Amino acid sequence: MSSPGSAQESALASRRSKITPERAQELYTAVLDLLRESGYESLTMEGVASRTRCGKSTLYRQWGSKPELVVAALHSTRRTLLSHIDTGSLSGDLHRAARLIDEASTGDTTLMHALSHAALQSPELLCALRETLLAPSIAAIDAMVGRAVDRGEVAADNPATKYVAAQLLGVVRARPLLEGRHADDAFLSDFIECSVLPALSLPPTPPGS
Repeated sequence: MSSPGSAQESALASRRSKITPERAQELYTAVLDLLRESGYESLTMEGVASRTRCGKSTLYRQWGSKPELVVAALHSTRRTLLSHIDTGSLSGDLHRAARLIDEASTGDTTLMHALSHAALQSPELLCALRETLLAPSIAAIDAMVGRAVDRGEVAADNPATKYVAAQLLGVVRARPLLEGRHADDAFLSDFIECSVLPALSLPPTPPGS
C-alpha cells in the first residue's frame, strides 16, 4: 500500500507531465522576462498565459500559483557562470569574473531588483533567489580565493579572504542603486584593483595582463 506522501508525489508528477521540458523552459523564460520588465507585483498568471499563448488553467494546473511558478522559473536558470574560471592567479580569476559578470549583469541585476522586495516577504522565493542567482557565484569566487591560499598567493589568515565574494557581488547589486548605472567590466576592474586586491595584500595587476 502506498504512503500518502508517495501518492501525493505521483499525483504531482502526473499533473506536471503534460508539458514538455522544452515548453516549460519557454514558459520560464517568459516569466523571467516579464519580471524584468514589470516587477513581481505586476506579474500575473494571465500575463504569462498571454505572452506564451498558454491557457491560464494549464499554468495553474502545472504550478498552482504565481509564487510556485516564479520559484520554478528561477531554479530553471541556476547560473554556473563563474565555475569554470581558473587562470592560475587570483587577480586573473577575478578580472575574468568581472568580464563575465558584465556580460550577464544587466539581466541578472534587473531580475534581482524586481524580486528583492517580494523575496523579503516570501522565504521560499528568497531561498530560490539565493540558490539560483547568488550561491553559485559565491561558491565560485570562494573557490578562486581557496586556490590562491593553497598556492601561497594569499595568506591563509588574511581576514579579507571571506569577504571577496561579498565585495564583488555586492557592488554589482549596489551600483545601480547608488549611481543609476550597471557595474560594467571597467568599473569592476577598477574596483578589484583599488579595493579587493589591496585588502588581500596583493600587488596591482601588471598593465596588459
